[in-house]
Amino acid sequence: MTDGLPIFDRRPRADELLFLPLGGSGEIGMNLNLYGHAGKWLMVDLGMTFADERLPGIDLVLPDPTFIEAHREDLVGLVLTHAHEDHIGAVPYLWPRLRCPIYATPFTAALVRRKFQEAGIDDVPMHILPMNGRVELPPFACELVTLTHSIPEPNAVAITTGLGTVLHTGDWKIDPDPLIGAATDHAKLDALGTAGVLAMICDSTNVFSPGHSGSEAEVRASLIDLVKGLKGRVAVTGFASNVARIASVGEAARAAGRHLVLVGRSMLRVVEAAKETGYLTDLPPTLSDDEAGYLPADKVLYLCTGSQGEPRGAMARIARGEHRHVVLGRGDTAIFSSKIIPGNEISLGALHNALVLSGVEVITEKTHHVHVSGHPNRDELAAMYGWVRPQIAVPVHGEARHLAEHAAFARGIQIRHAPIIRNGAVLRLSGEAPQIIGEVPTGRLAVDGDLLVPVEDPAIAIRRKIAFAGHVVVTLVVDGRGRLAAEPSVLTSGLSAAEDEDLDGEIAEAVAAAIGRGAAPADLDRVEDVARQAARRACQRITGRKPVTDVQIIALRR
Repeated sequence: MTDGLPIFDRRPRADELLFLPLGGSGEIGMNLNLYGHAGKWLMVDLGMTFADERLPGIDLVLPDPTFIEAHREDLVGLVLTHAHEDHIGAVPYLWPRLRCPIYATPFTAALVRRKFQEAGIDDVPMHILPMNGRVELPPFACELVTLTHSIPEPNAVAITTGLGTVLHTGDWKIDPDPLIGAATDHAKLDALGTAGVLAMICDSTNVFSPGHSGSEAEVRASLIDLVKGLKGRVAVTGFASNVARIASVGEAARAAGRHLVLVGRSMLRVVEAAKETGYLTDLPPTLSDDEAGYLPADKVLYLCTGSQGEPRGAMARIARGEHRHVVLGRGDTAIFSSKIIPGNEISLGALHNALVLSGVEVITEKTHHVHVSGHPNRDELAAMYGWVRPQIAVPVHGEARHLAEHAAFARGIQIRHAPIIRNGAVLRLSGEAPQIIGEVPTGRLAVDGDLLVPVEDPAIAIRRKIAFAGHVVVTLVVDGRGRLAAEPSVLTSGLSAAEDEDLDGEIAEAVAAAIGRGAAPADLDRVEDVARQAARRACQRITGRKPVTDVQIIALRR
């Protein structure tokens, strides 16, 4: 949010073309983008991100759609650029609050459809667009532009209105040999640039990386050579959505005379969707993980989920020795065919260490050529700007440092305007120069079991405090006059004490003494406050911590 701007809460006018990100600007992931013109809104992507240790008990975090939910009668549709979770993961959770038509290419639609089926939602207006397809969503005309990325069917969206054309790139790279799908349609991009592009809303992920991101074909050749030389069991983990990488691992298994085994539900789901939409037609036959247990060690290649150290991912369960059918040990190899996403360094380091301690050789992108990024390095960004030639560059899909560097890069190659915005900023693209004209409230929603709650929800805050400081429960039995009828009962969780200390007993004594000195006989609220303060003080004196403290009072009748 930007400071000092008026709150924006109206329909966009006919003389303005607006861009409003509710997620994905100032962060990598959780993309939700809105375009406004002539009384209507168009949404591009609706993604999620993964929670970290600051949200105990939470796995997924979603953008807060409150603004567009309040204007959903003006929402003409949701266009999905591609099927990565940070672009589609929030759809089954938030679509019931929006209930707009969805437009996607076949592979993306296949994965989204499975999400709706798992959520028990079956009344969704899903429209399939071909690659390079068009759809009229007045006042917007949307045309897909084929790009390359680390997933099938990535698209930019050319959004044309009476005030000009905006190119929303989504995620992309320039790969001359992507293995799955067509190469970047640079002729169409150049034609758009010749016709005139008002603004390009562009991926910033790799703006600090020089040169070119590399080709998927290079990784395939490297994996084939690498796996041929390995003994024992081989387990490869990567992003399940990278269908080209799945195909490459399959080719590596075939070349080494190994059977390909898929491990992890999301891996199975993606392969099923890919085959349904015409991809992976040459993938070798696969075995289930229980069938693979009967194979010699040098005849198996496991393709696993969990490349980012996710606790529930297949690779983490294997490393902990908790997988029902897959075991890795001395003489075996684990290949991490993926990038370490910032923020996952600690969990991945722990996973690598656990495997090494089991005698497993760990191979990563740092030691071998087993991964290339799906996002554009600086040379690719320069090529894209050369084709599209926008008047305005709007960096998105990046943290603040990425956006600032991308804006400076764009200005350095003679893009006239390169504003830096964050989630909630309403950017007017039309007019003599782009201008931030207001802001809307933004936030994050946590998927907490079956509920969606703000990440600031008091229950999550208490859960976080318990996780860091522990928990104490004090139970008091008082008579009809508010006096203790029994010794206080104390139960502590998540607190350490010296071996010779009776932590629960000492807290109970402190509570009894405080109540004996303090509260008026019948004032139970006062009894509760005194007991809580006494328990917290005693706990801090003994352990150095101030835990979350609850007091329960059982009042006996007179």
